[in-house]
Amino acid sequence: MSSQNPSDYAGDLSATEAWALLQSEPRARLVDVRTSAEWNFVGLPDLSELGREVELVEWQVFPTMQVNPGFVAQTEQGAADKTAPVLFLCRSGARSRSAAIALTRAGYTKAYNVAGGFEGDLDGSRHRGNKTGWKASGLPWKQT
Repeated sequence: MSSQNPSDYAGDLSATEAWALLQSEPRARLVDVRTSAEWNFVGLPDLSELGREVELVEWQVFPTMQVNPGFVAQTEQGAADKTAPVLFLCRSGARSRSAAIALTRAGYTKAYNVAGGFEGDLDGSRHRGNKTGWKASGLPWKQT
């Protein structure tokens, strides 16, 4: 786990580290901050074997891509414990880093960014999902 500035958020986790934390910590939440279009057309992490669902809260609202002004409030719904781990996931790890910083500023002490995101970095053919991230790590996911 590492981050550029540890005071901004709890740090970065690889997809496999995120999965291990979700497995070992029942209070841990996974929040997918991609857009509704991405959830519908690209797929979602599947937490069903853990008896949980991934939470869906857009960081940027599709189609305008403006930052969601209600992001923090929407993420806080049903989550009174600000010490429980909250893991944020996007396509590649950029939006989810911003989300982790926003929740840390709102008082959460364990807001993590899943570096590499759901689809990860571009490969040599300029495709995602094959090199890094949730899908490339072989973690459970589903198409909606």
